[in-house]
Amino acid sequence: MSPIESTLSFIVEIEKLKDVHRKTRPVGLDRYENSAEHSWHVCLSALMLKDFANEPINIDRVIKMLLIHDLGEIDAGDTIIYASETKEQKDAEAAGVSRLLELLPGNKTKEYMELWYEFEAGETADAAYAKSIDRVPPLLHNLHGNGHSWKENNVPKEKVLQLNSRIAKGTTQLWDVLKGKLEGAVKEGLLK
Repeated sequence: MSPIESTLSFIVEIEKLKDVHRKTRPVGLDRYENSAEHSWHVCLSALMLKDFANEPINIDRVIKMLLIHDLGEIDAGDTIIYASETKEQKDAEAAGVSRLLELLPGNKTKEYMELWYEFEAGETADAAYAKSIDRVPPLLHNLHGNGHSWKENNVPKEKVLQLNSRIAKGTTQLWDVLKGKLEGAVKEGLLK
């Protein structure tokens, strides 16, 4: 198979991400978001908020991480972030990402798998920022959607605040603003 044909096969296969439904609804909509929409939203969010990263980042690498970070959900499915992230789930996602990236020609599989693992570890400035921004759209969906996902999944405020506090690792300024919004959500009864 030629490199172009291999890449086209990958592009067709990742269409399946559009059928992986998440646990939040886009602002103003009654349906649930799919993971492909999340990928677009989080990439654009990263681009718009890049000036607030704690450390200098390479936005191209960040966007690459964000575009591939959920591909494993095609095989493993999506789980709500507030459920325990299990080793089995992460292993299934890694296997799914690997399966998809194997469709690509040349050294691209290795390059993108390394980015996926870097994102998962969250240790570099790029990965810490990417992981921080990955949390933003679901928070905004809940803040502007009557706390729907928090309520439907019985997520307590302590868990929301604790898990999302890791946003500060990539962007303290953004976390300070979002923390204030979450505290407001508690006062409004959106988050209990």
